[in-house]
Amino acid sequence: MKGSIQFRKDRGLYYVSWYDQASKRRYKVYKYKGEFLYSEKVAQKLLACMQNDFERKIFRIENYLDDSVSDVCKYLDEWLTTIKSFLKPGTSKDYENSVRNYLKPFFEQKKIGLAEIQYDTLLELMNFIDRSGKGRLNVMYCLHSCLDHAWRSRRIPNIPPFPRKKQYKIEKKPIVWLPEERQIAVIKSIPEIHQPIFWWLKFHFRREGEACALRNEDFDGKIFYIHRTESARVFTDTTKTGEIHNIAMVDSFKPFLEMEKEKQKKMSIISRYFFVNPVGKEEGKPYHVKTLGDIWNKACSELGEHIRCYAGTKHSSCSQFINEKGGTESELQMITDHARLESVRNYARTEVARRKELMERKVVSLQPKTIGGKA
Repeated sequence: MKGSIQFRKDRGLYYVSWYDQASKRRYKVYKYKGEFLYSEKVAQKLLACMQNDFERKIFRIENYLDDSVSDVCKYLDEWLTTIKSFLKPGTSKDYENSVRNYLKPFFEQKKIGLAEIQYDTLLELMNFIDRSGKGRLNVMYCLHSCLDHAWRSRRIPNIPPFPRKKQYKIEKKPIVWLPEERQIAVIKSIPEIHQPIFWWLKFHFRREGEACALRNEDFDGKIFYIHRTESARVFTDTTKTGEIHNIAMVDSFKPFLEMEKEKQKKMSIISRYFFVNPVGKEEGKPYHVKTLGDIWNKACSELGEHIRCYAGTKHSSCSQFINEKGGTESELQMITDHARLESVRNYARTEVARRKELMERKVVSLQPKTIGGKA
């Protein structure tokens, strides 16, 4: 069997002597899980781990030479560096936050190797993550992506089973939305120079990032070709799902299209972006998701509404289609280009709340009588 245990009298330490075929060098390994080998028993344990990795054909000498407390932490950093160019800016930022705030702190305490991560380890990690159910799931998705990369790179023999989704106890919150009358009131409260992009969001059931990234070349006079979006303030040439959506312009938007053209003409703005922010500072004066949110929130504040821009535009238009206009789930799926009908059903679930609101309008307010007959 490969490797042997040696002892250095001058340092009072054991070490594993190992000849690595890949580099054709002999190495002296002095640490196991970040600790020096002060006992022969620990040295034997290290040698057994190395031999086991070698037998499973996943042995890498650098995993045993690193001075960090865990090769998991080192590999997380390497993985992020490797895949960053393939990720959207928003996804990259989420992964970096998950690694920095949860994964590395956990594995620095746990002190285990990459190939030692098993189901019970993942359960411990899930309980360690101090976030809501959906937040914990996102962190675990990040680790799963990392382990999948390690498996494809033959660093680990397999990916351990992860906790089932129901174990995260994710609470599905009902969709918050505005009835059309209140939604229109908010948009009309927005300064006219900014209104066109909000009317586009209302009529076309799309995301703010897609509206901000839309270019003149993406519209042929009848159809909008949605294949760009904004992610972490960076415009990308793919949508959130990677799909291309062909959306016909609705007739109700035509007056606001003319309003946008007239605005750009009066201000002598030449831009490749379809919607232009007259007070923007960047070249081409594009809108950004945060900018839209600030404009929307100000209008809501004036009317006493409390709802985010995404919920007030896309969520509200989708919910209105089913709950106010009598549209069906399959028709809404066709309009929005949702891949799964289940996603569209979330809008139908709001129907109960809407029915209650309608019933409340018809109920006469009565004061119950108190015991003894006095109101």
